[in-house]
Amino acid sequence: MEDQTQPEEASPEVQKRIQDSFDRQGLMSHLGARIAHIGPGRVRIVLPGRPEVTQQHGYFHAGATSAIADSAGGYAAFTLFPEDTDVLTVEYKINLLAPAVGAHIEAVGTVLKSGRTLTVCQLEVFGVQHDRRNLVANGQQTLIRVNRTEQ
Repeated sequence: MEDQTQPEEASPEVQKRIQDSFDRQGLMSHLGARIAHIGPGRVRIVLPGRPEVTQQHGYFHAGATSAIADSAGGYAAFTLFPEDTDVLTVEYKINLLAPAVGAHIEAVGTVLKSGRTLTVCQLEVFGVQHDRRNLVANGQQTLIRVNRTEQ
């Protein structure tokens, strides 16, 4: 489960590269998600609760939960990539462990292994209400580093 110690910050250049890329994502904007932290190999994304991101029982929808988890892992990997590269998800698996409830959900992507081509990340999503955090989803993801000219 997530380490609650003081998180390390990525360099200002890396933070700007990540935030600029995130700002170009139509889905994250549409959902209302925002980046809460950018560290080397670790990114947190917050999604506030509102009716548009819930399912029929009022819980955060699995699609919204999965989407922010995917982006958190992708950007965690991207923090470790060279400046002239980009990141794409190859695959991910997510287990929904509990109904996602709270004022917001928070996805944490953490790099487990960064390679020359493939990177593997751990994905965690927490339901947050006041100062109470509940792990609602956990997964793993594989990403590929691509040169900008390859796209």
